[in-house]
Amino acid sequence: MTSRWLSIFVVLLVLSGSATAQTRVAIPRSALTSPDAAPANAPPAPAPASASTWKTTPILAQTNASAPANSSFAPTPQPGTNNTQFSQPAAPQTPAAQSIPTQPIPTQPIPASTAGASSFPANNSAAPSTGTPSDNGLRPIEPLKDIRNQPRKHVARVSQTSATLPNEAGQVWREYDITPYTARVTSTNRPEQAIIDWVLRETGYETWHSDPLGILSANSKVVRVYHTPEKQAIVADVIDRFVSSEAESQAFGISVVTISNPNWRINAQRYMQPIAVQTQGIQAWMMRREDAALVMAELRRRGDFREHSAPQMLINNGQSAVVNVMQAKQYTRNVVLRQTTAGVLQEPELAQFDEGFALEMSPLMGLDGRTIDAVLKCQIDQLEKLVPVMLDAPSPLQSRQRMKIEVPQATHFRLHERFRWPSDQVLVVGLGMVATPTPQEPNALLANLPLMSAPPRADLLVFVEGRGKMAPGSAPLAAPALPAAVPAPFSPLTPATTAGRFNGRY
Repeated sequence: MTSRWLSIFVVLLVLSGSATAQTRVAIPRSALTSPDAAPANAPPAPAPASASTWKTTPILAQTNASAPANSSFAPTPQPGTNNTQFSQPAAPQTPAAQSIPTQPIPTQPIPASTAGASSFPANNSAAPSTGTPSDNGLRPIEPLKDIRNQPRKHVARVSQTSATLPNEAGQVWREYDITPYTARVTSTNRPEQAIIDWVLRETGYETWHSDPLGILSANSKVVRVYHTPEKQAIVADVIDRFVSSEAESQAFGISVVTISNPNWRINAQRYMQPIAVQTQGIQAWMMRREDAALVMAELRRRGDFREHSAPQMLINNGQSAVVNVMQAKQYTRNVVLRQTTAGVLQEPELAQFDEGFALEMSPLMGLDGRTIDAVLKCQIDQLEKLVPVMLDAPSPLQSRQRMKIEVPQATHFRLHERFRWPSDQVLVVGLGMVATPTPQEPNALLANLPLMSAPPRADLLVFVEGRGKMAPGSAPLAAPALPAAVPAPFSPLTPATTAGRFNGRY
């Protein structure tokens, strides 16, 4: 084999003469490796001896002179094959020598069943790939897999246990029927949510998200609970307070008043009995109905008295009602860019500030109707003033244009507290010297004085009076009177009992 290649090289060297050019003979790779198409004048080639073998044809052709235009390269035929020659025109002359790649080029194996036929089948789809790797370790490309619906591998270790719920602490499963309550409440689409909220207030939010295992679930028909017998007793007491009243509406009178000077306490102190509270800065008292009427009459005679709201609301037992007195004020918050045909323009961005107060009340009558548990939420937002800021806002028409934006200076107050008092008395809650719940027009004479332009403040009082059961469209009934002989008179909750009884975060 070596002698044959050497003799070919000597013949080519003699024919090239003394020129210093190099001719590179290139056989297209597609002619050796691609079976998709064959030259029209290519003679048929017989199949190799073995259909499963791959053969390589080394190409080494380098000369120092340009070959004649009609010269051809004829490799020595291999034993057992036809004397098929490939004619290739000579490449154009190049002034510098070029290296000829000596890496073997793999050829396509020809099946034995096609022996004597063309080496280049017309359609490659008739011979699909079997996935067998070649000698150089290449494999066919696999189709892409859709991983969008593939389950994600969890980082945390997940274990599957038996279907039995753990009951190391003696937990029991109970279901409570609440249809007598939910069937009569039409003010909300999910009346059972009020039951869940009050259960969380009584038992505590963390009770259901720590050890021992607890489950609390409800729909419009049943409340499902899985917990210890002690917690089951608390849940049963709360649900009884909802079901026993049959969701009859309770009438409540709520008055929101402000007084500029808190010295009203001097004359009213002897009528009020304090109640322990948890929110710092506020106070709460109980008063008899006749005493509350006297105190309100005295307050109305003061020059700094102002009554903001005094509605009479009908609230389903356990549900919530809101008194909302808000007024929207617009101001320029920012300057934004806007693309137009004339160029980039800057225009003001407006925003809205809701100024006023909102009071939400959620009462729950006791099982005997003598006590009221209520959650009060109060929100006060006061816009003290708008601080102006001038920003550079050049435009195509005016390069030194300036625009004014406003930064609000506001005061916010929030209250979230739970109270308990006898149903035949009036609850009074003092929020302290806070921002006035409704906006007031500034005094034109005092607005320019430095010491007189402070935002208005006042002592805000909330009077809550229970007026008994009331059907819609009827007159309010008298509050239930206490029996003549009471085994244990009602006493306000002390901080010690409050800490142990009100465990929820609501």
